[in-house]
Amino acid sequence: MKILVVGGGAREHAITEALSKDDTTIFAVMKNRNPGIAKYCEDILYLAETEVEKITDWASDKGIEMVIIGPEGPLEAGLVDELLEVGIPCIGPTKELARLETSKAFTRGLFEKYDIPGNAKYAVFHNLDGMRDWMERLGEYVIKDDGLCGGKGVKLSGEHLATIDDGLKYAEECILKHGSVVIEEKFVGEEFSLQALSDGHTVIGSPLAQDHKRAYEGDTGPNTGGMGSYSDSDHSLPFLRPGDYEEALAITQRACDALREECGTPYKGVMYGGFIATKDGVKCVEFNARFGDPEALNVLPLLESSFLKICQAVIDGNLTQDMAVYSNKATVCKYIVPKGYGVKSLVGAEVTLDEKFIEEQGAKLYYASVNEENGKVYTTGSRSLGVIGIADTINEAERICERAVNSIKGEVFMRHDIGTPEALEKRINRMREIRD
Repeated sequence: MKILVVGGGAREHAITEALSKDDTTIFAVMKNRNPGIAKYCEDILYLAETEVEKITDWASDKGIEMVIIGPEGPLEAGLVDELLEVGIPCIGPTKELARLETSKAFTRGLFEKYDIPGNAKYAVFHNLDGMRDWMERLGEYVIKDDGLCGGKGVKLSGEHLATIDDGLKYAEECILKHGSVVIEEKFVGEEFSLQALSDGHTVIGSPLAQDHKRAYEGDTGPNTGGMGSYSDSDHSLPFLRPGDYEEALAITQRACDALREECGTPYKGVMYGGFIATKDGVKCVEFNARFGDPEALNVLPLLESSFLKICQAVIDGNLTQDMAVYSNKATVCKYIVPKGYGVKSLVGAEVTLDEKFIEEQGAKLYYASVNEENGKVYTTGSRSLGVIGIADTINEAERICERAVNSIKGEVFMRHDIGTPEALEKRINRMREIRD
């Protein structure tokens, strides 16, 4: 089967690896030269992933039978709509359905209209009128740019915003960019990610993961696209209670049903919910319309069943709960990023690594936003390499990952504290204090 993967990061590297286990011929569209993806591909179109018409024409010329969209940009640009017009099915929602991710206001409104559990107290503003009063009423608040910001558009009072005047200034910046801003209550708890696949009626989940957005150790520094993540062998997380997984999956199913009702079209693709465990149960922080990055790296390597067959069932509308089987292993992912990442990345710096050594440690390597030239790997403005340790426990997975990342050299850095016993204990104790 001829399959096109759109995107050039570590998430797409993991997707192509999963697809390569079946009888597939893989094509790719990406703007950077990712060697991890390239080794699986019959042909590659090096192009910005939002060049909708050119991608659609190329896919038609190549006889592509299925397209899997990695990043969110092409969804917002309407790539799925154009591909469907020429008869090519996609794992990824149409532009209208992708508002689940591309508009924070749409999703909060959807939850409110269809009475979906886990919603926040929120308000949407198109100017500053009444904004200060709303912030004062909430006390602690979150300001969300209504559009796509690469995971960096959310700022929290008391963390990124010291005063209400700081909040007003940031909210005004969001309005100037996208015309509106969402200001909502600040949940207190621990966040986690549930990546589910949907055929528009049935939703099936995957192992939970916890991402680490802050650039520096101890969860400090600027927000990033994600510095790493971990998952546990029981497919839950150490700080969660029994039932939290099912609560998050039920919210995802309700959102799937609401989207079908609201838009009149079944949602076919990934519904990746960002959730938070609070003293009042599981709440929804946001939804994304594609696999998480890095969370896809925790989940796809554990998939024991055929990823291709699952994708085909999504398209055909006959997805069943037993189709996705994941091994009972824990994972720890740590991202290698360019010096300055989170503020201003060092671009064009060489990264040296030994794939064989990393493999010998029992780790897996995924190339992210890098360029390869003459066998050498260079940084771009985003994350460079994702390294995954897989083992029976989080502690062992972290040790495997750590041995591997320490072998990678260059003007780069990483967070060493992801998945460590100390970091896990801190989260467990925090949730115990919040919930008990």
